[in-house]
Amino acid sequence: MTPWLPASATTLRSLAIDIVIVILALVLLMVAAYRGYSVILFAPIAALVAVLLTAPQALPPIFTGLFMEKMVGFLKLYFPVFMLGAVFGKLIELSGFSQAISASVIRFFGQRNAILSIVLVCALLTYGGVSLFVAVFAVYPFAAEIFRGANIPKRLIPGTIALGAFTFTMDSLPGTPQIQNIIPTTFFGTDTWAAPILGCLGGVFILVVGMLYLDWRRRQAATAGEGYGTGHAQEPEQVDASRLVHPLVAVLPLVVVGVSNLIYTRWIAAAYPSSVEVQLAGMAKPLVTQLTSVTAIWAVLGALVTGIVVVFALAYKRVIVKVADGTKAAVAGALLASMNTASEYGFGAVIAALPGFLAVKNALSAIPNPLVNEAITVTTLAGITGSASGGMSIALAAMAEQFIAAANAAGISPEVLHRIASMASGGMDTLPHNGAVITLLAVTGLTHRQSYRDIFAITCVKTMAVFVAIAFFYLTGLY
Repeated sequence: MTPWLPASATTLRSLAIDIVIVILALVLLMVAAYRGYSVILFAPIAALVAVLLTAPQALPPIFTGLFMEKMVGFLKLYFPVFMLGAVFGKLIELSGFSQAISASVIRFFGQRNAILSIVLVCALLTYGGVSLFVAVFAVYPFAAEIFRGANIPKRLIPGTIALGAFTFTMDSLPGTPQIQNIIPTTFFGTDTWAAPILGCLGGVFILVVGMLYLDWRRRQAATAGEGYGTGHAQEPEQVDASRLVHPLVAVLPLVVVGVSNLIYTRWIAAAYPSSVEVQLAGMAKPLVTQLTSVTAIWAVLGALVTGIVVVFALAYKRVIVKVADGTKAAVAGALLASMNTASEYGFGAVIAALPGFLAVKNALSAIPNPLVNEAITVTTLAGITGSASGGMSIALAAMAEQFIAAANAAGISPEVLHRIASMASGGMDTLPHNGAVITLLAVTGLTHRQSYRDIFAITCVKTMAVFVAIAFFYLTGLY
């Protein structure tokens, strides 16, 4: 080993300097994201700055052999999920199904339950496979309409949408096809239905406590005489609910995605051996695939394709006239989202190779409880990067084996590791520089100063839910 590699560099620098270099790289990425710069550009810059300060001569091989390899590996596994999810969500939007679901729920619950109506609409869309970004665009016009009618301050809309779209349906409820529930499957050999009891418990906790908080904020505003307000930016046009399809038709594709995801998960496990070997005539050697690493991905992809077919079958005339431009926009959005996360994944791989991160990793491993260790590690990195999927990818890429070994020693199922990692990723990820938060505020025409307080409160509730689930597991042994 040559003396400029990171392993030997630890003998030349103090532990404090090594840790400062890691923190510097993380802060650089966080500030760049907060300021609106591209993570795709600044993730490699931040990672390579850290390498430059640690082992300058290692810069080229680390970039090509580690950063790019990990980035491309992430895209290889997850880009199809991003793409099909975005296309499915766009078709739900183009067909008018998302608007029909929103209008129906609002009619059912009424303006007196405006906040609950919007939370449930967001939850239904995202649990049915619609990207949370798409859900923001689809639900906001109806949220503005019902909040205006109920005279609830507009500034509470972002917190309400965040509770419905960014929390329990994103990573807590079993079977959700969101990427935050898929990533752990490749590390722990689980499927998206892992630890259903813990997931449902966490989801109920988030919904109940989040609703109590938002209703308290509504009552506070009413007591102060504050209404919807005037002079707002990004006010949507009034929605004509009379032209919408029947809500049972609109919800069918979402139900199909959820049910087919479960069916495909079970069918794939039964239909294929644990190791799949394929060799076509033009292949020099067999292609070997370990089933445990791809079952959940294959199942979600099959479910999304099935959902897309159902949307076309139910709303062909409405969709076909806009499908070309719509799918272009969806694929462009999927490329951006997946590249952002993949770039953060490559960044995490580089950071994990630094001596400073090794010191942090050893310090975190000193936490005796494996589930608390995992939860703190994942949610901390998700908060620093401003990305649930990115932070979880960094943590699991660096420490999954350590988590598994500790869990095995304690007799803890990989399903529990999956659910805790997934839920923790959606904890502190929604800090001000989070991309979904920035998008949500831009769509609603509000600022961090006006609405971030409520988003942060929901973030704290989400983080608490992880530790409630951990406590429940140790008290009952159920998962």
